[in-house]
Amino acid sequence: MSQARVALLLAAMDETYERLRLRIRDLTDDEFFWEPVPGCWTVYRTASGRWDYHYAIPDPDPAPATTIAWQIIHLATCKVMYHEWAFGPARLTFPDLVIPHTVRSAKAYLSRGQKLLREQLLGRSDSQLDRQVKTNWGETWPAWRIFWAMADHDALHGGAIGALRDLYYWSATSGQAR
Repeated sequence: MSQARVALLLAAMDETYERLRLRIRDLTDDEFFWEPVPGCWTVYRTASGRWDYHYAIPDPDPAPATTIAWQIIHLATCKVMYHEWAFGPARLTFPDLVIPHTVRSAKAYLSRGQKLLREQLLGRSDSQLDRQVKTNWGETWPAWRIFWAMADHDALHGGAIGALRDLYYWSATSGQAR
């Protein structure tokens, strides 16, 4: 049986994730929480002491500026939730998630989400990619679309992280070249 679609999706997921992983390789906690403008969406401690991150459904228009922390946590939580609802028991909700609040813990959470999805993809045949699976917001999609969406998501937010890191660097160095 051909594995062409599985191989294509795996290549897309691996390439976009590796590019993302390299973008955050030497990220510092200062960069993680840096706000390019006041009022950014970020990761924050609630009054109860729990860590959370800003989110709204539907997305505000215009979308608020975000921190790198927000970008990474958003990617990680989406990976976990997509996996939970498409391939897991479909019980976990966003308020149930324990939100990491350091670079190290955020990277580990992101890696965990990637591993969960990658393992699901490796276990599929091309014909199984067309099976309908759940999303956490109630739609059903063909399984291939979950993997495609997560690769696209890594590319989108990885680009934003790259731009934020550039802005942080140029802001911190006052425009001085390296």
